[in-house]
Amino acid sequence: MRRLLTTVLLLAGVLVVPLAAGGAVPASKITEFPLPQPNSRPYTITTGPDGRLWFTESDANRIGRISTNGHVRQFTLPNAESHPYGITLGADGNLWFTERLGNRIGKITPDGAITEYDLPTPNAQPWDITALPDGTFWFTEENVDQVGVIDQSGQVTEYPVDQGTFPTMITTGPDGNVWFTEEIGNAIVRLVPGNPPTMKAFPDPTDGALPWDINPGPDGKLWFTELAGRHVSKISVSGRITQYLIPGDQGIDGIAAGPDGRMWFTENDTAHVGSITVSGNVRPIYDTGSYPFGITAGPDGNMWYCVGFGDAIGRVRLH
Repeated sequence: MRRLLTTVLLLAGVLVVPLAAGGAVPASKITEFPLPQPNSRPYTITTGPDGRLWFTESDANRIGRISTNGHVRQFTLPNAESHPYGITLGADGNLWFTERLGNRIGKITPDGAITEYDLPTPNAQPWDITALPDGTFWFTEENVDQVGVIDQSGQVTEYPVDQGTFPTMITTGPDGNVWFTEEIGNAIVRLVPGNPPTMKAFPDPTDGALPWDINPGPDGKLWFTELAGRHVSKISVSGRITQYLIPGDQGIDGIAAGPDGRMWFTENDTAHVGSITVSGNVRPIYDTGSYPFGITAGPDGNMWYCVGFGDAIGRVRLH
C-alpha cells in the first residue's frame, strides 16, 4: 500500500494531497475475455438487472452483454455507424445508451429488443447518460455544448451550457442532482433538474486537466479523473474539491466505486487499473497489458472494465 506524504497543501479551498511514487504490480488478479469480433472498441460498461454486465462497442455498432463467467452475447444496432458510447441502467429495468454518431438515445431490454429516439439537434454527438429515480435520463451533447433529458416515452428536451466547454461524462449524485464534466471547460458542473435546470460550474484546480469520468463514491462525494492530468479527485456536493496526485505521467480515464469501499480507476495509456481509498491511499496498481477504458462494479463483487483497443472485457478479482 502506498502511504500519503506528510505534506498537505490547502490552496484556494482546494485540498491537494501528493502521494508516494511506485510502479505497477503484476496482474495476477486480472482476467480478460476476448470479444468475438475485432475492432469493436468497447467503451463504457454497467451492471444490468439480469446479473450480467452490459457495454457499448463504439466501433462495432453493437451493445454487448457478458456473464460473470465470461460468456458474451452481442446485439447489433438497427442503424449503421451509430457508435454507441455511454450506457446506464434505468428505473424501468432497461439499459439506455447514447449513439454518438447516430445522434440518438437508445434503449435495449434485457432480452435484446432495441428502441431508438432521434435527437432534435443535428450532429449533437450525445456522449454519456445517467438515470434518475423518476425514470428520466440526462445526457451530454459534447459537439454542441448542450445537455439533454429524455423521458420514458422518448420526449427530449435540450439545454445549453457554456460554449466551448465540451460536456462529457455525467452521473447522478448522492444529493439527487446531476453532475457532469466539462472536458475543455476544465470544470465539474452541478445541475439541479428543472425546466430549465440550474447549473453551477466548479473549476478543476489543474489547468488544462481535461476532466473526464465522474461517479459517486462511498463517502458521499463525486469522484472524477483527468485525461491530461495525474489526479484522481473528489468534489463535495457543496463544491469543495480534493485532489490526489497519482504517481506516473499519463492521464486517467474511467472511475467507479468498488464493493470494497475504494474507488477504482483506469489508465488507458499506461494499461493500468488501480484503486484509491476515500482518504487518498493508493492501493497496488495492476498492469493489465491492455488499454482499459470504462469501469464498473460487477454483480459478482469484482470490478469489470472495457479493453478499448484490445477488443475484450476485463475483470479485476477482488476476492
